[in-house]
Amino acid sequence: MAASNPANEAAPTAERLTGLLLRVASDGDRDAFNALFLVFAPRIKSYLMKIGAAADLADDLSQEAMLRVWRKAKLFDPGKASASTWIFTIARNVRIDAARRAAKPELDPHEPAFAPEHDPHPDQIIDIGARDERIRMAFSALPPAQHEVVKLHFIEDLAHAEIAERLRLPLGTVKSRLRLAFEKIRKELGDCVA
Repeated sequence: MAASNPANEAAPTAERLTGLLLRVASDGDRDAFNALFLVFAPRIKSYLMKIGAAADLADDLSQEAMLRVWRKAKLFDPGKASASTWIFTIARNVRIDAARRAAKPELDPHEPAFAPEHDPHPDQIIDIGARDERIRMAFSALPPAQHEVVKLHFIEDLAHAEIAERLRLPLGTVKSRLRLAFEKIRKELGDCVA
């Protein structure tokens, strides 16, 4: 009877990692995910620390990255990337998202600077309602492909790369669709936008 070799367990082959990730994707296999977690969580933490994250933050982000791996496993395509590349791309995106969140100041809605100076005139309220209705109509008139990327970007607050990943489109296509959608909305609204 052959004993298990810890060296082989510490460094699974690319094929084994791909197989584990495909099991997670197809069956929601918790054992396969646990094996991936044991391999990648420490590596992701180390990677994140190398690119500047503090140990506590790197630990949190590696947990978040592995949670995304679990949730997005169905998006994995072994024809496009290895399991390792795909997982580390998610980890990099988690780090980028965290940096963006940290760069955005938290606004206090009770800050006096946000208080209206005066109540709007009833005519202004009507004008705003009419403008909002024109915006809704222009948004609804977009072709479905453009409507989808605008919705994902502004309503679901996804980054361009996340939209590309979710829709399985090249990043340039997502950016083009957003640009074309804005052009159509601007043309439709005319003098209604500044």
